[in-house]
Amino acid sequence: MNNSDSRINPRQLGTPRGIKAECVHASGISDRKNLNKPTRGRKKSIFEAYMLKEDVSAGLKRGELIQGPLRINPKKYHEAFIPSPDGTRDIFIDGVVARNRALNGDIVIVKLLPKEQWKVIKADGSDKEAEATHESDVPEDMLGTCIPQEAAKGDAESPDVIIEAQFDDNDAEHGQDLLKDTLTDDIKKLSLDTGEKDDGPTTNDPRLLPDKFLQRTAKVVYILEKKHSRAATGFIKLLADKNSELFKRCAMFSPVDHRVPRAYVSLTDCPPDFVTRPEDYSNMLFICRIVDWKEDSNFATGYLAKSLGQAGEIEPETEGILTEYGVDFSDFSPKALECLPQMWSDTPSWVGAGLCYFGNFEVGVHIADVSYFVLEETALDKVASERATSVYLVQKVIPMLPKLLCEELCSLNPMQDRLTFSVMWKVTPEGKILDEWFGRTVICSCVKLSYDHAQSMIESPGKVFSPEELPPVSPQHSIAEIQQAVLNLHRIAQHLRKQRFIDGALRLDQLKLSFTLDQESGMPQGCYIYQYRDSNKLVEEFMLLANMAVAHQIYRSFPEQALLRRHPPPQTKLLKDLMEFCNQVGLDIDFSSAGTLHKSLNETFGADKYSEARKEVLTNMFSRPMQMALYFCTGVLEDETLFRHYALNVPFYTHFTSPIRRYADIIVHRLLSASLGASSPIKMEKEAIQRQADHCNDRKMASKRVQELSADLFFAIFVRECGPLESEAMVMGVLNEAFDVLVLKFGVQKRIYCNALPLLGFHFQKVGRKPELTLMWEPEKPEEESVPQVITIFTLVEVMLTSDGVPLKYSALLKRPNSEK
Repeated sequence: MNNSDSRINPRQLGTPRGIKAECVHASGISDRKNLNKPTRGRKKSIFEAYMLKEDVSAGLKRGELIQGPLRINPKKYHEAFIPSPDGTRDIFIDGVVARNRALNGDIVIVKLLPKEQWKVIKADGSDKEAEATHESDVPEDMLGTCIPQEAAKGDAESPDVIIEAQFDDNDAEHGQDLLKDTLTDDIKKLSLDTGEKDDGPTTNDPRLLPDKFLQRTAKVVYILEKKHSRAATGFIKLLADKNSELFKRCAMFSPVDHRVPRAYVSLTDCPPDFVTRPEDYSNMLFICRIVDWKEDSNFATGYLAKSLGQAGEIEPETEGILTEYGVDFSDFSPKALECLPQMWSDTPSWVGAGLCYFGNFEVGVHIADVSYFVLEETALDKVASERATSVYLVQKVIPMLPKLLCEELCSLNPMQDRLTFSVMWKVTPEGKILDEWFGRTVICSCVKLSYDHAQSMIESPGKVFSPEELPPVSPQHSIAEIQQAVLNLHRIAQHLRKQRFIDGALRLDQLKLSFTLDQESGMPQGCYIYQYRDSNKLVEEFMLLANMAVAHQIYRSFPEQALLRRHPPPQTKLLKDLMEFCNQVGLDIDFSSAGTLHKSLNETFGADKYSEARKEVLTNMFSRPMQMALYFCTGVLEDETLFRHYALNVPFYTHFTSPIRRYADIIVHRLLSASLGASSPIKMEKEAIQRQADHCNDRKMASKRVQELSADLFFAIFVRECGPLESEAMVMGVLNEAFDVLVLKFGVQKRIYCNALPLLGFHFQKVGRKPELTLMWEPEKPEEESVPQVITIFTLVEVMLTSDGVPLKYSALLKRPNSEK
């Protein structure tokens, strides 16, 4: 676990102990001297020496330096950015030298360059930031897609939550699959023309222009925290100069991710026959760990940690992804496993009983009591706190906790007593909360329903289900009781959901790609857009209700130690860009609040054939300004207004419902238990809770990116094995010589370049303030005329996805507009 906070730790810089830094310089000379001191005869530095930590601290206090996470453009690796502290246009870091050996995600200290070196923003609005791809930022709390059964493994098959409803004397319960809180939403900022030509700057001299026409530039002067794992997957090659001394000792490692520097690696790390048969390894993936990067070298120094296998194959690529993002996928140690009992049979004294109310419902959310088994400061607790989250891949799950917990002790299996934390409400049929109760309980569920089972009951309320159509049911309850409970819960959830959006919540439903896999080979057989249905919404509403209730409870009890989850408002500059874009294309969108944004999104388009497609495009655009939701400790954030969750539009929120797969939930369970007097207060002070919250945020971001990359991997293989694939697509953004599309059948986004099409020519213009490309297609026959095609926002086109012949690369090709005729 990375326990570092905002304080500067000089040990984070330099070569780790115990690792010999070989092949450091192009000259082959290993230099262990202090690079901050002048050395006679030493090569001229390429990079600046880092500032002293005392000078950095003083510069930050005086406002002369700026701190922030580094974001490197994956398509143009020489461009990087950090967010501006005031929420305005990002600060641009131009080139590898200015980046000063920092890697993507690192927390860096930068110094602004003189104004004459700032970048002039063109009249067409195509500033540098526009092309930079951000990591996905949309919080799951406004997404709420659930794990498809066919893709989920491990703890996803063993729910740690039960929702149950009682009406009069009917005590019916039903199990639900886990609510999943990560989605693929790697949304690009569109590069669009944003003003009339005469609105732009009249000179290229930054000193003579107001700040609105400028983008500040900076250079990195210190790496405060190395967030990047310093591990990368890539290929090894012999050095070009066979006569150099370095050729005899080192090879060159070239990472797949161009944001990571190339690195010298020792030939002793390479396969024995690499020098004599380098062609045998041209398609072999390796993992390299970077250990140093000297001031006077263009290349880093690293060592080959492992040979993965052939590029383009599922398991080598997956292991590379996990390693790059620092995911621990090793087996649990015997010491950690010793913390668990092999079985559980004791019935504690804190068993709770449900109450019934005439005319109203009692609804309970029951969450597996993982904290009963994972005790503070044990070996198992340490492993769970370091992993912080389960990581979901297409083909498997990397669990946060051992199988014995996930699949047995904390799996709410039907007809078995299980320890739980419960939140129970007295609710009217219209969803009005009359009373609330928290407790540690033992439950015995009567059936384990999937989303499909619950959906069938909702869609066919009058149907009589046979035992063969459902999983085994407890003899104490009838199928009719279970069906009625589901319908009751569905009706209450509908009211809760309606009221939630009336109260100003925002939800951004994005397309989520799911796969069917061959059971023997594990290869993707098919893919489809996962359907978010009423059964998913049912679970979501009660999960949100429970999380909000617990947030209030633990904050009331422990105002200095509560672990909550906040969601800041959208980034100011990016929201302004989006408002300007909507104005360009004639969309009347109210951006004043989360609720008005949600209302605009759902009321902007009519009910014509392509309204849903246009809504998907706009949803992707709305996602762009959103910030990440963050765990935090209430004791370290003084302003209570900052606790607020923007998307949900509530003052307090936390995560309570998934302790099997999120460590934050385990801390919340401990706090809840202490608030009920069922256990002692937690041992962690507020500073330690905040450090754990920061770590949970980091690992959550990493796991989300890993999940996205896993889906990308499987889809690229699917295109390679089953393509070409045809689909309708809708234009998301128009550039001077290219345009972006959302491929509707698969939910992926691709850029189509005009110079890759068989065109006689193309013309870019603005109609009013709306960007437009006119493509002139070459005639298919000599006697035919050229076919024009107008491309603008929301244009529907036909595309074909085809493999590029390079591992995991595929392109979108635009089909001729008359190709179907």
